[in-house]
Amino acid sequence: MVETKLIWITLLVKLGVAAAVSSALARSSAFRRLLFAERRTTAQTLGLLAMICVPLSLGVWVRIVVHNFYAADISFETAILLGVLLGPTAAAQGACLLALPAVLHGEYLALPFDVGVAIISGIFSWFAEREEIWSFSPFIDLSIYQWIRRNLRKPRFDRQILLMILIVSLEIVCWWLARTYPHRLFALPEPSWAIAIAVWACSTMVVGIPLKIWNAVRIEQTLKEQTRLLLEARLDALQRQINPHFLFNTLNSIASLVRRDPERARELIVKLANILRALLKDHDSYVPFREELNFTEDYLGIEVVRFGTEKLKVVKEIDPQTLELPVPSMLMQPLVENSIKHGLEPRIHGGTITLRSRLQEGRFIIEVEDDGVGMTASSQRLPAMRTGNGIGMRNVRERLEVLFGGNARFNVVSRPGRGTRVTLEMPVDLEEAQSARLDALPVRPITSA
Repeated sequence: MVETKLIWITLLVKLGVAAAVSSALARSSAFRRLLFAERRTTAQTLGLLAMICVPLSLGVWVRIVVHNFYAADISFETAILLGVLLGPTAAAQGACLLALPAVLHGEYLALPFDVGVAIISGIFSWFAEREEIWSFSPFIDLSIYQWIRRNLRKPRFDRQILLMILIVSLEIVCWWLARTYPHRLFALPEPSWAIAIAVWACSTMVVGIPLKIWNAVRIEQTLKEQTRLLLEARLDALQRQINPHFLFNTLNSIASLVRRDPERARELIVKLANILRALLKDHDSYVPFREELNFTEDYLGIEVVRFGTEKLKVVKEIDPQTLELPVPSMLMQPLVENSIKHGLEPRIHGGTITLRSRLQEGRFIIEVEDDGVGMTASSQRLPAMRTGNGIGMRNVRERLEVLFGGNARFNVVSRPGRGTRVTLEMPVDLEEAQSARLDALPVRPITSA
């Protein structure tokens, strides 16, 4: 006869075993990917069952081998967990693996009982909403209290309470079978009503603890995915913007050149088509710097025609080693537009724009410099004031923050009457920078500009 004190200790340890195993599994990226997948192949389902059932079937073996160490066996609760999460077919397969050590030990009812529990729980999952299963609470008193409050206000059918009743009912059947057929099925003895209620509550909590832990991970991944999609949408909106004044001015320039210089007009149309094609096509957040440079050159080519080669000159100091490095797409054009509109256009004689790129101590440096009118000290503190109607420097800064977090630098140096230099500094290892940035997304929500 098992001592009452040992039963209490066993129930406490079972809760710890459930929390430890579910937490360890939640740390595996492969487990999370398989558990939260909307659809799984047969091989993926078997892999997920192996991750859950192999360590817990070893727990059944430990319970058999180690005297009075009953807490390692949570096969009953695991069969229920598999049923509500994976459905009856997959759960029945997992239950067979869980029951194998017990069957080899002579507990022949373990196999049909565990399979039956898995199938019944799986059938229950067909009628329950997925969110109702994930939100199942291991805190019995709170669940019952909330159920009473909800039904006093508005009576309704509560599947969470039904799952609790199902677990308790199957636990009672397990105890009855173990008592009717000794040594053919394992169940903790229930010498008193207090012990019996504690055993039932423990079984419910052992099912609820993994659901709570895994649901927290699921919510975190959902938030991270939603944040990623939001960032992609914002970046896509930023990338597809174009200053309407630039478009109107370009079309006016083309109209004025059609008769007196049709070849130059044709050249402008081709460059404008390249710009619009780049804005409208689906593209990744990153492009080779060579492609970004080509896009900027098309933009500058149009502006040179508009202003005249005597008023707008372009100098390029590009390190060939940087041409194939990935950069955020459409990063330089807003800076060039800003330099022309606010730096060179106010000057009567125009000026020069210089584009530079280089590698420096493992960092990728891009500079856009003009020799225009410059900015005052207050304007330097608020560079976004020079954005005009285009994307502007504010959004360039924001995109760097979104993509790299603290791994990127955006610096503006200006001297009134002598020009402005904007420096972008980015990591060369984009995978590491992105990984660090994505890990921080759930705890640092992005607000709209």
